[in-house]
Amino acid sequence: MKIERIINNNIVTSKQNGNEVVIMGKGVGFNQTVGADVVDSKIEKIFSLENEVTTDRFKSLLIDIPMEEIQTVDEIVSYAKLSLAKKISDSIYISLTDHIHFAIERFNKGIEFKNPLAWEVRHFYHHEYLIGKEALEIISRRLNVTLPFDEAITIALHIVNAEMDSTMDGTVGMTKIIKQILSIIQYSFNTEFSETSLSYERMLTHLKFFVQRITMNRPLPNDNIELFSLIRHSYPKEYECALKINNYVLEETGHKLTTAELAYITIHIHRVVNNI
Repeated sequence: MKIERIINNNIVTSKQNGNEVVIMGKGVGFNQTVGADVVDSKIEKIFSLENEVTTDRFKSLLIDIPMEEIQTVDEIVSYAKLSLAKKISDSIYISLTDHIHFAIERFNKGIEFKNPLAWEVRHFYHHEYLIGKEALEIISRRLNVTLPFDEAITIALHIVNAEMDSTMDGTVGMTKIIKQILSIIQYSFNTEFSETSLSYERMLTHLKFFVQRITMNRPLPNDNIELFSLIRHSYPKEYECALKINNYVLEETGHKLTTAELAYITIHIHRVVNNI
């Protein structure tokens, strides 16, 4: 591979299979020139990002970020991918690198922020929250910085963003909608959820994808009206609760639930209320 651009002593860009890549390694760009061969023994990591815009943003970010922090983020992302066993958008490299860099700067200045979504993240995105906690351990071990607990919450939200290929504002908005929907169900049936139950896990999973669909304007189609009618008449109280959810979502987002969405939510309400 040939060096196409030298970002700093430890980061250069090149081409691999016709695509631009970012190469990281101690001294990989030191005393080198554009057009020279990349020294293979100095390559520690090759970032092949999903598109040109993401690659350009990543290159701009790397100019001022210490290599140790970039390596730390890479370990966190690798751990997240392995733990979740699902695709994570390459945008995580940009958002998480930027966040951790400034989180460390704030910590060193004695500035600490409380994340108001701590409870929601621990309960709605528990797996990502555990990864966030592990990320703090990785940061402590590699950078000798002990960030506060709330940073695990924010790191978890960045991971959720990358899973859903959303923005931070989008993820925060979805989280608040999910919390309110669950509150509507609890209030309607005067009940508390068993958060370790399978029915609750199913409900939560459905709500995550449901809220994602409506915010992306991709609702389930209005089909199988006979099945919808059967569900509506079989579970009248649950359906009435689903209508309350519809009114809330309509007011909050401007989206009206389709009959298919109403049917699925009615079924999930029945399961979670009866813990079946």
